[in-house]
Order: sequence, then structure tokens, then C-alpha cells
Amino acid sequence: MRDCLEVEGEKRNELTISFDPDDLRGVSLPHNDTLVIQARVANYDVMKIFVYSGNSVNVIFKEALAQMNLQGYRLDSVETAFFGFAGHAVYPEGEIILSLTLGTRELRKTVMTTFIVVDDPSSYNIILGRPAMNELKAVAFTYHQKIKFSVENRVGEVRGDQPSSRKCYGDTGQGGSEEGEKGRERNWSGFHLWWLNID
Repeated sequence: MRDCLEVEGEKRNELTISFDPDDLRGVSLPHNDTLVIQARVANYDVMKIFVYSGNSVNVIFKEALAQMNLQGYRLDSVETAFFGFAGHAVYPEGEIILSLTLGTRELRKTVMTTFIVVDDPSSYNIILGRPAMNELKAVAFTYHQKIKFSVENRVGEVRGDQPSSRKCYGDTGQGGSEEGEKGRERNWSGFHLWWLNID
């Protein structure tokens, strides 16, 4: 069985991105893991990047940004508060435009994308939401633990890091993927989900 999504370019039917059983090689099954990847952000290799296309912004956590040691950067102001499932309001530090690169060698793609900077504890360094996915023309498939994206007339890809995904999920206090359903029943707030509901 093949799952496919047509990605439109200047010409209709220019490129088809699909996932098939070969994409499951190396994936530990069964699983209910989030998609966590590594990517190059502002010329730094950044791990623990949570890909969540349900998020209407990209988020970079202040501690991760500080570790990049960028010289002379400034944040543009953001007036909007973020509200989570529990009604907890979070006010961003600001926003910043950074380069984001997925893939390797000739199958690599770079875009400039806006990140909301948040000063809040998190197991992740970055959350990639719809803006980055749309700018990259990328498709994320959690079951296959992979992102695919168009690179001119070819398809690049990034494999998810399942061990990192499970560690990050465990660090939220809800246990690993084997206990994920029970963890969600016990405590939603432990997963820092406030930034997922901001539309």
C-alpha cells in the first residue's frame, strides 16, 4: 500500500511525494512516537526538533537560541499571547528569522523562516509548525518517521530519531511510547502543549 500526496509547483502534477513500505526500514514498530529530527538552523546542527504541522507557528526555545551564540541578533516584538489546553497564557519574548536546512548534499533545501522565541522549559529545542513545512513544501509522516520535501524535480528526506523522541517524551513525565496512552490520560499538562493551540 502506498500513501501519496501531490505537491503542486508551477505546473500541476509537477512532483508526487509518496511513502511506501521501504520507508519503514529502520523504524521500530509498532510505535506511537512523535516525529523528532535534527536539522541545521542558522548554521548550527540542532537536535530535538519536534515536527508538528498542527502548530500555526514555529517555536524556538530561548535556551536553545542562547546556545547558538548568534552575534548581534535582535527580536521583533510579538503582541499576541499563547493559550494552551489548560488556559495558561504565555507571552513570547519576540520573533526572529533564521535559516532552516533539511537534507544533505545535493538533496538539501534551505528556507528563511520565522520562529517565535519562548522562555519556557521544554524537552525540545525547536518545534516546526505549518509555516516551515509549507515553505519547504514538506510532508511529515509520523508513522514512517520521516519528512519528505521537494528539491527542484527530486525528493529529499529526513529520518526521524525515535530514541530521541522517546527520551523527550519521557522527560515530560509521561513515560515512553509504550506508556503514552496511559500518560496522556494521567496528565495532559505535563507535555507543555500550550503552544499547540494558538489559532
